[in-house]
Formats: sequence, C-alpha cells, structure tokens
Amino acid sequence: MSTVGSRAFQKARQEKKQKKLVETQLAAAFKAFQAGRQAETQALCAKLLQEVPGCFDAMHLLGVSLVSSARFAEATAFLAQAVAIEPNSADAQSNLGWALVNCERYEEARAALERSLALRPNAPITLRNLAITLLRLGQGEASLAAATRALELKPDDVDAWCNRSVAELMLRRWDAAAASAERALAFNPTHFEATVNKGLAHLELHHFELAEATFNAALAARPSHAELRAHRGRLYMISGRTAEAEADFDAAVTLDPHLQLGWQGKAQICILNGNVAQAMAACKRVLDSNPKAQVALTLLGACRGRLGDVAGAIAQFDQALAVQPDYDEAITKKIFYLDFLPGADFAVQQMARQYWWMAVGSKFPRRKLAPRALDPNRRIVVGYVSADFRTHSAAFAFLPVLRGHDKTQVQVNCYSASPRHDDFTAKFQAIADVWVEASNLSDDELADRIQADGVDILVDLSGYTTGTRMPVFARKPAPIQVTAWGSGTGTGLATMDYFFADPVTVPENVRPLFAEHVHDLPSVITIDPLLDIAPSPLPMLQNGHVSFGVYNRIDKISDAAIALWARLLGEVPDATLVIKHLALNDPLVRDGLIGRFVTQGVPEARLICLGASERSEHLRSYERIDISLDPFPQNGGISTFESLYMGVPVVAKLGAGAASRAAGGILTAAGLADWVADDDDGYIRIAKTFAAQPELLAKLRAELPHKVAHSPAGDVANYTRCVEAGYRQFWQAYCAKESTGRS
Repeated sequence: MSTVGSRAFQKARQEKKQKKLVETQLAAAFKAFQAGRQAETQALCAKLLQEVPGCFDAMHLLGVSLVSSARFAEATAFLAQAVAIEPNSADAQSNLGWALVNCERYEEARAALERSLALRPNAPITLRNLAITLLRLGQGEASLAAATRALELKPDDVDAWCNRSVAELMLRRWDAAAASAERALAFNPTHFEATVNKGLAHLELHHFELAEATFNAALAARPSHAELRAHRGRLYMISGRTAEAEADFDAAVTLDPHLQLGWQGKAQICILNGNVAQAMAACKRVLDSNPKAQVALTLLGACRGRLGDVAGAIAQFDQALAVQPDYDEAITKKIFYLDFLPGADFAVQQMARQYWWMAVGSKFPRRKLAPRALDPNRRIVVGYVSADFRTHSAAFAFLPVLRGHDKTQVQVNCYSASPRHDDFTAKFQAIADVWVEASNLSDDELADRIQADGVDILVDLSGYTTGTRMPVFARKPAPIQVTAWGSGTGTGLATMDYFFADPVTVPENVRPLFAEHVHDLPSVITIDPLLDIAPSPLPMLQNGHVSFGVYNRIDKISDAAIALWARLLGEVPDATLVIKHLALNDPLVRDGLIGRFVTQGVPEARLICLGASERSEHLRSYERIDISLDPFPQNGGISTFESLYMGVPVVAKLGAGAASRAAGGILTAAGLADWVADDDDGYIRIAKTFAAQPELLAKLRAELPHKVAHSPAGDVANYTRCVEAGYRQFWQAYCAKESTGRS
C-alpha cells in the first residue's frame, strides 16, 4: 500500500472513530440535557470538544446548557463559536440571541435573532425573544409587531401575550394592554408578569379598584416583590391614599434599596407632604445611579420650583425632555413654571403650550360627534372638567359662576377628576344637574361619557395644573371647548376654541399668539364677596410703621420680586414684611427664603414668616397688614381678592405674560387702577406714596370690601351673566356654521 493510500486509510479510520464518539457522547449529553442534568451535559460536551474541537453540535449544546444554567456570559462565547462554524443554523443564531439578551447586549441580540428569522421566518419562540429584545431597546412598535407575529404562529403562547401587553403599555395603549394581559391569564391564571401588567394597565385607565385587587393578588403570590409594592404605592398616591402610598414606597426601597421606581415614589410623596429636602434626597438616589432618569429629573425640577429656583426647575425639565421629548409630565411642569420665570413672555409661554399639543395632544384621535339639535336659543349643556371641585384656591374662582347659572338657559354637568372630596365638593354636587366621578375613568372613557351626555360646551378648569385632563380636550368630545378660571393662561390646543380673559390680562396685540379665540370677561376671575369678616383697624396707626404683606405661594416669589421688595424696605427703613404660606412650615423652605432676602441686604428681623392655618384664621391674619405686595412674574389671583376683601389694597406690576398681568386686571376691574404699576419704579412709587398716607389707607380699608363687591370684578351675578352671554354667543356661532355646512 502506498504512503498516500495509508494516510487516507488512517484518516478514514480516525473520522469513523470520531463519528462514533460524537454520536455516542452527544447522545449521552443530549439525554442528560433533557433530564435537566446540566452539569453532566456540560462535562460531556467539554470532553467531546477536547477530542473533536470543531464539533458544532457539541459546541451548540454546551451553549444551550449554559443558558439553562443562567451562565449567560459563558454561553455567549460557545454559541458565538457555534455560529461561526455553522452560520446558517437558525437554532444557533436564535440561542445566541437569547444569551445576548440575558447579557444585556441588546443590539447584538437583535442582530442574531433577526439572522435566525431570516433563515427560519416562522419561529414563534425566536419572535417572542425578539419582542423582548426590542422592548429592552425601547422600540415599542417593533416589539408589538414581533409579539403579534409570534401569536399568529402560536396563539396559546402565554409569554408572547405577556410581551405584547408590555409593548402596549410602553405605547400607552392601555385598553389593548389590559386585553393582552387577560389573554395571557386565560391560558395561565397564575402568570405573575401578566397579572402585574393587567394591574398596570388598569391603573393607567384609572380603574383603581380593579388595579388594586390585581396588585393584591400578585402580592399574595410574591409578598416581597419590591417593584410591585412600588406600583401599588403609585396607585394609592394617584387615588389620594397618601399614607398607604408612603408605606408601600418605604417597603419597596427597604426590599430593594436600588429600586428607581420606589425612590421616585418616595420623592413624590415627600413633595405632597411638603418635605422638599427629603424629596430632593430621594431624587438624588435615583440620579446617582441613572443620570438620565426622566421621572427623577422632572421631580427634582418640581422641588427646585418649590424652593423658588424657577430657572433651575426649568433646566431640570429640559434635561428630562432631552431624554424623552414627549414626556408629558415634564412638558406640563415646564408650562406651569414658565409662568413663574422672569423674562418668559406671551410668545415663550404659548410656544411651550403648543409644544405639548405637537408632542402629545395631536396624537390622540379626534372624536366624531353625532348630529345634535342646532337651535341657537335652546338650553345649552355645559360640562365643567376639574380636579378642584374641593377646597382649593381655583374652586373659589368658579364656584360663584356655577352656582349663579340660570338653569333655564344652562344645564350644568360636573366631571370631577379628583378622588379627594370634602365639604366644598358637596357644594358643587348640589349645584350640578349631572355629577360624574371622572377620576376613575380613563381619558377615552371620560370622552365617551361627555359625548353620551350630549355636552355642547366643554370647559377646562385646570389648565396644566395637577389633575389636568388635557388629553380629553385633545380628543374634542364636545363641539365647543373653552378654557377658564382654574389656570387662565391658554392651552395651545388646536381643539380648544375659546379662552376667557380680560383686556388687561391679555392685551389685544398678543392675542394672535394664542391657539384659542380670547373672549373678554370683566376680569380673568372673580370670587364670592367676603363680607362676613369686618376689616380690622389699620395696623400702622398702632405700630407706628407700615407692614407690607405677601400672602402667596413661595414659588411665586421670584428673585426679581425679592430684589424690588428689598429696595422698597431700604427706602422705607422702619417697614416690616409679613410672608405667609403653608410651605413655610418646612424649615428648608423658610430658611431658604429668608436667606434670599438676607442676600439682598434685608435683615432677618424685618421679616415675619407665617405658615399654614385654617382659612378663617388666614383671612383674619390680614389684620397685621397695611399694604399687600403682589409677586411677579406670577401674580396672585385668589390672594389678590382676599386681600382686597380684608380691606388691604394690593400693589401690582404689569408684566409680559398672562400670569404676570392677572392681578393688574383684577385691580383695574375693581376700580383700583392707580395701584397698578407699569415698571419697578412705578411699583416703588405706589407703595411709598400710599404708605405715607395712613388716613387715606384707613378710609380705604373700611370702604374696600363693599367697593370691590359692587365692581365689575366682584359683582358675581353680573360676572356670571357675562359668562352665559359668552356661551350663548359661542353656541349661536356654532349653530350658524353647522347649519351652513349642512345646507
């Protein structure tokens, strides 16, 4: 036999021996794998690879076994070698993709899974794993498509239904997410992740009782699940059960000290409780580990706003929006605080509102309305939507209007968007012809109810404040929509038709900047006369010096206002300044505010800080004040009226935005235009001029309550007739337009 022939014979014998070895050991390894004996499987595969280094099947099985043992980094190395040997193996590509997912190497995982699907398109498990990968990459639409395709191939795949519900949660398709979770639970009633997804979907749908029952069922199965405790805490917080929410958030961060959701919840609770320092510490816990956590960035912005650092607050909101440009909460908070920012004029403020419309509101499908009777003179159904049908400053502005409506001309429907009820709520319930608890309705369900109720004119009473239902107005469930009173600064919505203001608050030259048509009332707000507490004697007659007062939110007290008040105190050396707000119960807030004055040269001894009190006591505390100083750029509203009704005149300054001109509008309509300045010098001049005339102030103090109550600003009966005249005008214009369109 030739040498060449001998070598060929030896090679053939070796290959035959290896083939038999591979068949024998691989069969044993596969049998061990099926029996769940992973250590034995891995030992057999490793031994086989020593003898046959390029054996694809041994390499692949070893990788799969390591995945089953949760040794994902090692598995990835062997599966990558297997793919290098057999790049056309759909199984190897798929298993490599799953190992990479578990190593959090999502882009590589996506590529491997897509290569597998190119080789074998109809693989439900690979599609399911691709859906998970795309979720990790934040690609909701693509993940939903992959999960849906997996379910077309395997309709009973519980995990695929669960993945689909997660994708729908990511896409804010709450009804669909709930339905997908229910499908998963139909196949496996105890599936934990599907149960949690069901709870989350119903939480977003405002189905609080169902969400709570679902979370409780999941917690019965896993009582130490930190993230689930945080989810239930959020439910309690939204539904107004603050103490229970706090307990759940505390438990969540105790179980998992690194849980972002838990610390964010604690920050929110601390803000609600007025503990700004603790809220900021909780935000820091999140941001130290995840500097791009948009929720924590937004909450930190809210904390800075509470401390009066408005520019710092807006910078935080902008950071959150750089991470997620359509993050609703950050946009809403930015809109709110831009009204407090010096230099932010009508153009800047309306641009921010239009940003919400473009990023969020415009994405909701607009409702198709059923035909209705177009009688221009019939009784109009007016629906009011608010989270403030309770003891709240905004409620003081719209209570007299709702109570004063002529019920022969106006049907009053109230859609209450807050779970919090009190004695004030009972007043609104008594007024309403139709009362709807809207806090437990999703935006679509509330829009459905408004349409079913045949509302002709839907009125927003919240603007972008807490509890806003602006997404409902974006859907336009009523033919005419108005924004009024609760936050009179416009909305930016293409679906909002009218905005109630006054000629001073919104001058004619800036009205083209608004999305709405601006309709004038005597003043931007009114309140019921406060005539049951008689004005006290003028304090300066007894004290021998003037006492100025600021009875406004701390975040309304801008650095520019403090600088001007410091200048005033410098020019009136014996004067004192009384500042009153509930946030001053927080030492951090109080000390921070005093520090800002001291920096401007005002000794602490000239400042008197008062905290929370009952409203009657709050009103009586005006007996300490000779003249109120209106803050800017965010003016007082209800506080302006309260001061006037306690006989204490208010110095105000006109600014460059609606919120910075509201007090000027009220004072003008109340017959006190001479208390409204155009600039800083005018503000100082007015305050000093009247402070030097105690006899005039004493006379005005006695006369002011009656004077305001009979002015266009305070005559609530006439004010309400003006509102109703506006509604009738809007309705008649709509009827004329629709009649023309139908003819």
